[in-house]
Amino acid sequence: MKASNTQLALAIAAALASTSALAATDTEKLQQQLDELQKEVDSMKGNKAFNLEFGGRLQVDYNHFDGAYNAGPNRSGEDASDFFVRRARLYVESEHGDWDNKLLLDFADNSGEIVMARLRYSGFGNGLKVQVGKLREDISLNALTSSKHIATIERSSLADNVSPYFQWGTSVYQYFKGTGLRYALGVYKNEAFGANGNNNDDGSLALSLTGRLTWQKDLDNGVLHLGSWYSKRDMGGRVLTGALARGEVRSTNTRLLNYAAGGELVRLNSFEQMGLEAAYQNKGFSVEAEYATRELDTLEASSVLNGERFDAYAVTASYFLDGSQKSYSKGSAVFSQPKGIKNAWELVARVSGADATSDFQGTEVTTYTAGANYYYSSQIKFMANVIYSEVEGPGAVDLIGDEDDGLGLAARIQYLF
Repeated sequence: MKASNTQLALAIAAALASTSALAATDTEKLQQQLDELQKEVDSMKGNKAFNLEFGGRLQVDYNHFDGAYNAGPNRSGEDASDFFVRRARLYVESEHGDWDNKLLLDFADNSGEIVMARLRYSGFGNGLKVQVGKLREDISLNALTSSKHIATIERSSLADNVSPYFQWGTSVYQYFKGTGLRYALGVYKNEAFGANGNNNDDGSLALSLTGRLTWQKDLDNGVLHLGSWYSKRDMGGRVLTGALARGEVRSTNTRLLNYAAGGELVRLNSFEQMGLEAAYQNKGFSVEAEYATRELDTLEASSVLNGERFDAYAVTASYFLDGSQKSYSKGSAVFSQPKGIKNAWELVARVSGADATSDFQGTEVTTYTAGANYYYSSQIKFMANVIYSEVEGPGAVDLIGDEDDGLGLAARIQYLF
């Protein structure tokens, strides 16, 4: 399957047109249907008896894809699609003096999951905060940005490749107002990338050590952000998961980034990964850039993958037509959607690449995304993305046959309450 420029342009036009039509005809009805739910939630928020706050998000997605996204055994790249609840999350949080806590649950995929469970103390008087529970590891600017605030429907292949997202552990972080510096350091039970939190040989804990250092400077019309992060992860002799990232389209039948394609999976003692990040914002325009690399330490020193390095990059640009400006949290060093945004359009484009190849196996994926977001209000957002991926590498034929590229169309309705 080879997607022409004409096909890509038509897909982008169709995505934007469908988003505009939906915003024009259905949003008022949707708002009316959700009014009663909002009233109930508002009555619980800020409950003084228990000092509790409730809220959540609902994200409903439609995906259509072909080519490499739907290639492999018994598939030849034909069209496929899915309509599903991407996230259905509820949270409850409270604050008691210098202590606060938050519980975040997800009910998508017909199951329940504790996404985050955090207990935090901030009573040191110097900005230092200590937290324990199931926490988001400080890895990658894109991975740390909340799913309700990201400009594209799915995160970059870099973020999905390197971030374990939420893990059980403890961490400390601190922001220094005078210099713009912020650090975060944490120790976690490693239950990601194929590890299960225990070592194969003696059953001891398999841990990860993760740190992130950022610097920001306020500009006249925005902010400048620079950062780096590092993570050393004990794999306990477990097999590193072969499929590392989907290629930025959810629910596809093939995960395009796969280090084991055309070869073998490998057991690891550990691996190290590190990354750089930068962001610049000027009024309604913002750009983010990231680079990450991972180095393997295999259980068998003779393995051809011992010392192998996998690299990834991503560059994302966003522009609000009305000049709305994203919010930046100095305490967390991440961006979020503009406060109080209403009846606004955002255009977004991203290019990303991830290389998980060695001499005889693995794939390399380059992905291009173009999209538009319509903010009916700060609670309701409509999103449309066109995603095009190219796949190469020694393991590509084994993974996807003759299909060396794929085209995807994704749409989302998001409601925050």
